[in-house]
Amino acid sequence: MQRILIVDDEPDACALLETLLSAPGRELESTSDGQAALARAKQGRFDVVVSDVHLGTDLSGLDVLKAFKSADPEVEVVLVSGFGSLETAVEAVRSGAFDYISKPFNNREVRETVERAMKRRDSARRQIETVELPGLPSEGIIGHSPTMLRVYKQIAQASASDLPVLIMGETGTGKELVARAIHHHSRRAAQPFVAVNCGALAESLLESELFGHVRGSFTGAVSDKKGLFEQAHGGVIFLDEIGETTPGVQVRLLRAIEEGEVRPVGASRVVHVDVRVIAATNRDLEAASLSGAFRRDLFFRLNVMEIDVPPLRERSDDVALLVSHFLRAVAPRAGGLARMTPAAVEDLVRRRWPGNVRQLENTIERLALAARGGLIDVEDLPSAEPPTAVSTSVERPEQLFADLPTLAELEARYLRHVLRSVGGNRSRAARVLGVDRRTLYRMAERHGLPDKTPPKDDA
Repeated sequence: MQRILIVDDEPDACALLETLLSAPGRELESTSDGQAALARAKQGRFDVVVSDVHLGTDLSGLDVLKAFKSADPEVEVVLVSGFGSLETAVEAVRSGAFDYISKPFNNREVRETVERAMKRRDSARRQIETVELPGLPSEGIIGHSPTMLRVYKQIAQASASDLPVLIMGETGTGKELVARAIHHHSRRAAQPFVAVNCGALAESLLESELFGHVRGSFTGAVSDKKGLFEQAHGGVIFLDEIGETTPGVQVRLLRAIEEGEVRPVGASRVVHVDVRVIAATNRDLEAASLSGAFRRDLFFRLNVMEIDVPPLRERSDDVALLVSHFLRAVAPRAGGLARMTPAAVEDLVRRRWPGNVRQLENTIERLALAARGGLIDVEDLPSAEPPTAVSTSVERPEQLFADLPTLAELEARYLRHVLRSVGGNRSRAARVLGVDRRTLYRMAERHGLPDKTPPKDDA
């Protein structure tokens, strides 16, 4: 049985609303007394309350709203006013009103608003419970899916050494969180963690930022400045978007990693630093190194330990957990903890999330701040692309396979691998490949491999 309470200091208005809102399976009560309405709040019997804002006494509809919400946060309250003001509307929304409509009201609008409020009330009974997340690590990585468990193991392994780490993953997957987790669990945890986005600065500015500069080395250099490598001494420097660096910067980074020393811009001296390097990229650095877009020797130096952070579409089991976490995180700014219906969560699970966890977090924050009555349902969600992992849009083949190596690249890689494995012996390599020596030599010539000696990894 659905129960509705109508509160208005005008009995005729109460009678009109009772007529408009009556329906089978629904019980309606009304009162023209604000104090009587407050007394009913303690009974917890109602699903929806429709109250006028101005009750002709010391009480107002806002008092009714707060009393009912205090007694039962699940009850939905619709406020009606013939003297609406911005201040009243803002306070009503902040206090959890489902909606705020004006007099003289449209009969259809009132009925539809109450129907939506009742639907939300019914959904609240089937809401998803926010998940308790005991012992969350300070770095805030969340997920119980098999792919995330693999990442946790890799973080544990990386934390046990001082070797460089290369973190791979799409934008928004949480690569910096992984880097911070490695640092947090390493022996360097008490030392600085310094992060820089290599793609956000021009080459000259990035060099000054990373390695420092001396006074007068360029226009605007009015004093000596320590670079981030020096600032991170004893700790970790996190080079985000390492794939966006220029060849010049890459040369200097390679020396810093190999020799443990940096030279400030304009300086004649070198500075020795003890820094662990963790880099991250959303690009295929191996392919970039093969094409010459990224130094191959630097790639090998960085890729001592590699961690692949999965996109959200490959860890859909974690979406509900992430939603719960983000709802809790935004609660202080949203004026309380919002909740989400199972249907809404299921809708979010099926979405593609091209922006990954970052996009999901931003979406949940917007929903929580805009949630009326503290409950988020399917109708509140923003429009989305088709919710399956397979896109229904038309994609050109070159877009679909843009990140895959060509057949020629694969052949070149495999030929180099075989020649290295057999020590450069062309006869043995031909037998392994199942071709004659003449074909092998043509292949080697086509890919620019040396005539006799085996190719090196950085060739």
